[in-house]
Amino acid sequence: RRPLKISVAADEALHLLKGMLPPTIELRQDMGAIHTTVLAEADGIHQILMNLGTNALDSMKETGGVLDVRLDEIEIGTEQANLYLDMAPGRYVELKVSDTGHGITEETLDHIFDPFFTTKGPGSGTGLGLSVVHGIVESLGGVIDVASTLGEGTSFTVLLPVYTVPDAEEPKTKDFSV
Repeated sequence: RRPLKISVAADEALHLLKGMLPPTIELRQDMGAIHTTVLAEADGIHQILMNLGTNALDSMKETGGVLDVRLDEIEIGTEQANLYLDMAPGRYVELKVSDTGHGITEETLDHIFDPFFTTKGPGSGTGLGLSVVHGIVESLGGVIDVASTLGEGTSFTVLLPVYTVPDAEEPKTKDFSV
């Protein structure tokens, strides 16, 4: 891992997603955290966005709709941090991927991050996508949450800790006084 401007990696993944969009699906994006840095690898951010985006596209392929991707920097207070296991208060990047698809049933929501769980038919997926996303997010010290309403859509929220680049140390000067 290295310091990474998350908006750069997100833009790369969204460029790939745009090429997959049918004309019935509109992509909206708001990269509010354009200068925010996280400690990650670009490939991991790509995997997160490609998986969440592809799942959103699948949920809207019949009816069309809107895929909305937002990137913001937020402050998480103690009370909000206590909602998640092992999350500390502080500054986070919030990556939100929302769709206006068919939504996810409550029963399915209980299993979406389980390895090999899928709602797709044979030959249409391995059921590893969301499990891998969950693993990447956790390995980066973040959390992932999902909210869904049947017939209205689904929203995944990924919170990753902001990496503060340390100030460069001032060069030491030699004292040549006698």
